Amino acid sequence: MDKYLQTNNITLHYIEHDGTEPPLVMMPGLSMNAHYFDGLVAAGLNQLRRVLALDLRGRGLSDKPETGYSFADHAADVIGLLDKLGLEQVILGGHSFGGLLTFYLAAKYPERITKAIVIDAAAQLHPRVGELIKPSVDRLGKPMPSMESYLQVMRDAPHIKTAWLPEMEDFFRYDVETLADGSVMPRTSLSAIMQVFQAIMTEKPTDYISQIQQPLLLLNATEPYGPPDYPPLLPRENALATVAMLPHGRYVSIGGNHLTMGFGDNAAQIVQAIREFITIA
Repeated sequence: MDKYLQTNNITLHYIEHDGTEPPLVMMPGLSMNAHYFDGLVAAGLNQLRRVLALDLRGRGLSDKPETGYSFADHAADVIGLLDKLGLEQVILGGHSFGGLLTFYLAAKYPERITKAIVIDAAAQLHPRVGELIKPSVDRLGKPMPSMESYLQVMRDAPHIKTAWLPEMEDFFRYDVETLADGSVMPRTSLSAIMQVFQAIMTEKPTDYISQIQQPLLLLNATEPYGPPDYPPLLPRENALATVAMLPHGRYVSIGGNHLTMGFGDNAAQIVQAIREFITIA
């Protein structure tokens, strides 16, 4: 169910999937949208908890202000959402940038977060992260002749081509809006993403990750993010080093790469890992 609310001077869009309390609030990656978590829901995520999947500012159907893309800005949006919904405490999770934001919120707002789930993010990413995410960012700000042409470009992308699954199509259809002439344009703001990337490059999670006292599950995709000779976006050693910094950290490796880990059998692995994690006292 699509929902909207006003928070931190913007309109934030989120998708609610019915389930039990306390809710699981999920935040997507750098240029992704709330439908990235559809694969996890299809694999049974909302059988564990009610799920609120967010479009972060600048993405999807949420507002896209010209400025205001720091970690603090994003965190204020999320805390504002919790306040408006009367949610004193939640389980917080995020993929990629959403995972980095999860670290930030768990450290800065510990009273609001009971447990944290970080999907393929760590204190230090791969040193070639800018190069590795370039194919994903390159789609932004560029119209495509039709929906089908856009989907074909996505199917042929180096980090997807060998692992395309039919259930990815809805995620990518939501990624764009159809213009009057039948062409399509990504909903996510390129300017916003460039500002967020700059925030990522200047933020120092090592300054606060060790302060996180809540139980935290880190899920790590282990397959190449691109052609077979490419590395995973988050090297295993970086993920393990981050877990070692946490007083109550737990590491689980997941099949697929940084994007494809959220779909099909890989999504089922994630849901099983979350099921085990949230049932631990």
